[in-house]
Amino acid sequence: MSLLRKYRIDSTSLMRRSATVFGAILLGLAAIAFAKCGEVAQQTFARGFAASPYLAAAVTPFVFVAVVGITRRWFPDARGSGIPQVMAASHNPAVSANGRLISLRTAMAKFIGTLAMLLGGGAVGREGPTVQISAALMIAVHRWLRVPINAGVIIAGGAAGVAAAFNTPLAGVAFAIEELAAAFEQKVAVLVMAAVMISGLVSLGIAGDYVYFGAMTRHLAIRDIVVLAPVIGVLGGLAGGGFSRILIAITNSTYRPFVIARAHPLALAFFCGTLVAFAGLASNGTSWGTGYETTRQLLGGEQASLAFGPAKFVASLATALSGAPGGIFAPSLSVGAGLGHLVAFFAKGEPSGALVLLGVAAYFTGVVRAPLTSVIIVMEMTADRSMIIPLFITAILADWVSSRVSHPKLYHALAQGFRLPLERRTAPETPTATGANLAPD
Repeated sequence: MSLLRKYRIDSTSLMRRSATVFGAILLGLAAIAFAKCGEVAQQTFARGFAASPYLAAAVTPFVFVAVVGITRRWFPDARGSGIPQVMAASHNPAVSANGRLISLRTAMAKFIGTLAMLLGGGAVGREGPTVQISAALMIAVHRWLRVPINAGVIIAGGAAGVAAAFNTPLAGVAFAIEELAAAFEQKVAVLVMAAVMISGLVSLGIAGDYVYFGAMTRHLAIRDIVVLAPVIGVLGGLAGGGFSRILIAITNSTYRPFVIARAHPLALAFFCGTLVAFAGLASNGTSWGTGYETTRQLLGGEQASLAFGPAKFVASLATALSGAPGGIFAPSLSVGAGLGHLVAFFAKGEPSGALVLLGVAAYFTGVVRAPLTSVIIVMEMTADRSMIIPLFITAILADWVSSRVSHPKLYHALAQGFRLPLERRTAPETPTATGANLAPD
C-alpha cells in the first residue's frame, strides 16, 4: 500500500514538473512571437506617420474607440495591463483556473488588442500583457496534463512572463516576490532573497566588476551621486506617483467627473486617442508606441527632443486611461528616460546616459512601487553594474515620495476591480426572508 502511495506521489510530482517545464517553453515562444509582431506593428505605424503625419494622427482616436469597444463588449478581462488580472487570479486560483480572467480566449484577445493599439499609435507596452498571456498558457498546460492548479502556478507563469518579455530572469524572480506574491506568507523568503540580492549588488558596486564581465560604461562622481540621484529620485516619485494616482482615480473614484467618464467609455477612448495624437505630433512622432528606440538612444548618450518626456507621459497616461489592452512597463521606462534627459539638459557637463538611467529607475519605481524590481530590470537590461549605488538611492527615494503622492500601489488597486467578481462568484448564498437568492451570478 505504501509503495502504491509513493508511486502516486512520484507520478504527480513528475507531471507537475513536466507541466511547468513545458509551460515555460511555450510561454517563452509566445513572448518572442509577441515581441516580433509588436515590432512589425510599430514599424508599420511609423512608416504611415512618416508618409502622412496628420493622417496617421487622425486615425489614432478611431483605433482607440474600436479596440476599447470590442474589448469591453466581448473581452472585458483583456482590458488594461494584464498584471492586475494575474494578481487577482492568484488570490482565487480554483475559480480563476476555469474562468475568463486568465483564459486562452482572454489571452488571445490581449495579444491582438495590444498589437492593434501599437498599429494605431497607442503608447502601450507588451510586458504587462505578456504576464497575463504567460499565466494563461501556464494554466492551460496544467489543465491539459490534469495537474492541480494553485496560486504558485499562476505566479510562476506571470513571473516567467516578465522574464521573457524583458529577457531579465532575475527581474522576473524579484517581481514575483515584490508584486505578484506580496499577499502570501513569504515574509521570511522576501527578507532573505532581498538581503542576498542587495548585498551582492552593493558589493559589485563598491568593489567594482572583474575584467571578464566587461568594461563599465557609465559613471557618476560621488558628488553627483549625492546631489543628482536624490533629485531624480524625488522627481521620479512625484511624476510616477501622480501617474498612479490619476489612473487609480479614473478607475475607482466616486468623484462625479470620473463617474461620468466611466459611464461613457467610448467617448473617453476617443478623447484619450486624441490626446495621444496631439502628443505624437508635438513630439515629432517620438511619443508613439513603446518609445523603445528613443530610450535606447538616450541611454547611449545621444540627444532627443526635450518634448519627448512630457509628451510620452501624456501619451502613456491617456492610453492607460482609455481602458484599451496594453501594458505600462515600456512606456514608463521611456517616460523615465525623458525625465533623466531633462535633468541632464540642466545639469550641464554631467554624463547624460547615466542621468537617463537614473531617470528610468526613478519614474518606473514611482509608477509600480517595486524598487528592487526596478533596479534589477534596469541593471539587467543595460548590463551595467557600476551604477548600482546611485540606482538604489534613486529607487528608494522614488518609492518613498510616490507612496506619499499615491498611497495605494497601482497594480494592487487595479486588481481590486478584477478580484470583486471572483469573490462574488464564491460568496455563500444569502437567502432573503422569502427565500430568494440575492447572490450575483
